[in-house]
Amino acid sequence: MYRILISLLLVIIIAGCSNDNGDGGNENGESTLNIGYNAQPNSIDPHISNTATTTDVSRHIFEQLLAFNENNEVAPLLAESYDISEDGKNITFHLRKDIKFHNGKVMTADDVVASMERWRGLNGKAIAYLSNSEFVKEDENTVILRMDKPLTIVQYILAMSSNFGAIMPKEIIEAADTATGVKEYIGTGPFKFVEWKQDQHIKLSKNEDYKSPSGEASGLVGKREPLVDNIYFHIVKDASTRAAGIQTGEYDLSTQILTDNIEQLKNDPNLELHLQPASFLTSVFNKSKGLFADQRAREAVNLAVNKEEVMIAAYTSDEYYALEHGLMSESYPVWHNDGGKDKYNAYDPEAAKKLLKEAGYNGETIRIIATRDYEDHYQAAVVLQQKLEEIGMKVDLEVYDWPTLLEKRTDENAYDIYMMVFLTPTDPTQIQYLDSRYKFPGWTNDPEIDKLIDEMIVAPTPEEAKEIFTKIQEKNWEYLPAVKYGDIKRPQITSKEISGFKFFQGPVLWNVTKE
Repeated sequence: MYRILISLLLVIIIAGCSNDNGDGGNENGESTLNIGYNAQPNSIDPHISNTATTTDVSRHIFEQLLAFNENNEVAPLLAESYDISEDGKNITFHLRKDIKFHNGKVMTADDVVASMERWRGLNGKAIAYLSNSEFVKEDENTVILRMDKPLTIVQYILAMSSNFGAIMPKEIIEAADTATGVKEYIGTGPFKFVEWKQDQHIKLSKNEDYKSPSGEASGLVGKREPLVDNIYFHIVKDASTRAAGIQTGEYDLSTQILTDNIEQLKNDPNLELHLQPASFLTSVFNKSKGLFADQRAREAVNLAVNKEEVMIAAYTSDEYYALEHGLMSESYPVWHNDGGKDKYNAYDPEAAKKLLKEAGYNGETIRIIATRDYEDHYQAAVVLQQKLEEIGMKVDLEVYDWPTLLEKRTDENAYDIYMMVFLTPTDPTQIQYLDSRYKFPGWTNDPEIDKLIDEMIVAPTPEEAKEIFTKIQEKNWEYLPAVKYGDIKRPQITSKEISGFKFFQGPVLWNVTKE
C-alpha cells in the first residue's frame, strides 16, 4: 500500500515535469522513445561486460555474426550464411555485403577478424572453449573459424545474447583499452550511439544508412528497422518513479517494475503489460575464500532457505515466478531434466545447523552484497539474511549501486555471497557460474563438472548431450556453486502509443513505432 501511495504522489509530481530531452516525446519534431531504465550500465562495450544493462543498450548499436530467433535456434545476422566442415573443425562465415558502420566505413572481413579475435580473448566461454582456435580472413567477404577440435555447441556460444561478439571497425578494436573497453561505440546496428550522461541518460539515434537483414522478424534476427528517430534510456533508479512515469506519459517503456505496482498499472487502459520468461534468481557463493569454500557450508544455506519464501518476497505472486530446479527451464525441452530435483527445495533448518557446525562456522560475520537498483535482488537478500540468522549465523547485508556491486563481486575479499539474476541460458555452457574455466565471480572449481562439460560439448548426438547434462545438473546441486531459487517472468510495461515492441532476452526496440 505504501508503494502505491508513493506512486500516486509521484504521478502528480511528474505530471508537472518534463523529461530531460525537454519535450515529453518529440525532439525537434522527431519521434523519441523514452525508457525509464532501472540501472546504469558499467559499460556499453559487450566484449567486456555480460550484464543485462550492457546488453539492453548495446544490442541496438552493435550486431554479431549469428544470433537466436524466437525459437532459440541459431540463425545468421551479419553473416549471410555459414557452413560447417565435414570434420566439424571449421566454420566458414559468408558475410553480408555493403554493410556500413556508423562512421560510414563498409564492413570487411578484416573488421570481423579483429572484432572476433578480441572477443575470443575476453569472453569467458570463448576463452574456455576457443583458446586454441582462430578467426582468419579468406577474402574480403569470408571469415573462417578454425578450431582444434569439433564443438557441437560452438554455434550457441557465437550466438550468445550477452557478452556477445559485437563487430566493430578494426581501428576501434586496435585502439581499445583492455580494462575500460572501446573508446568509441561504433557498430552496424539500427541505432547509433549519441551520448552518455552519467546517472542521467544514454541517447541513441536512428541509423539512416541501416541495411536490414532479410526475412521475417524473429527474436534477434530477420527484419530490423529503426522506426523512431531517437531512443533515451533514462537512468531512473527508483521503481516507484518509473511506475509513475509510465502512467503520466513521461516514459513509453518502464523496466523492472515492482510486482506490487503491476496490478495498478495493468488496469490502466493506456498501458500494456508484457510478461515474458526472462531469467532466474540466485545467490552466488564466494568459493575462493571464507566459510563457503567449504561445500558443507553451501549445503547448509541451501537447506536453510525455503525457495518459495524468497520468490514471494522478490516477486509478490506466483504469476511472476515459477519454482524450478532446472538450470535449463522447461521452455528448452532439449535440455530440461530432473537431475538434482530432490535437493532443490529440501528445506531443513536443523540439518542446516548440523552442516554449519561440521563446516567449522564459529560466529564470524557473513557478508551478503546486493543492490536496490534491482529491487528483487534486495528483497531476496533480506529473506536470505533472515533465514541464515535463524540457523545461528551473524549476517551483514551490504547494499551498493549496480556498477559498484559488479566491481565488488570480482574481489574475493569483499563478500561471502552476492545476489544475482541471470538471463535464461539458451544452452548449458551459458550458465556462467558453472564452469571453472569461465572464471566467473564466485570462482567455481570442480574438476568433475569441467570434465562432464567437456564430454557434453563433443557429444555426437543431442540425446547423448542431454544425458551428460543431466549428470552435470545433479553435480551442480551437490557442489552448489550458487543456489537457484526459481525462474522469473519479467514484467515490462509499455504505453499503447507504441507498437511493435518485443521482449526477447531483453527489450527489442527496432521495428517499434510511436504514435
